[in-house]
Amino acid sequence: MFRRREAVPFSFVAESDRFRSNVTPPPRERASVSQLAGRSLVGLTIVAGLVGSLVLGLPALSPAQSASHVEQTEAAHGH
Repeated sequence: MFRRREAVPFSFVAESDRFRSNVTPPPRERASVSQLAGRSLVGLTIVAGLVGSLVLGLPALSPAQSASHVEQTEAAHGH
């Protein structure tokens, strides 16, 4: 759609690995105790939500019928 008007010389592209920066990035700041606690609480909340959804959702997905349901259907067929 949009084309560059100036062409990039092939020699520049081929020698691009020569032009790497020699500036080292600053060291990463260490996370404070409150940041670590917040991250762990967020992680625990996500894990607890997933476990809770599995605990509440698995009985609804199980194909086995409950015993009370079977007794009701047998009683209905007996009359």
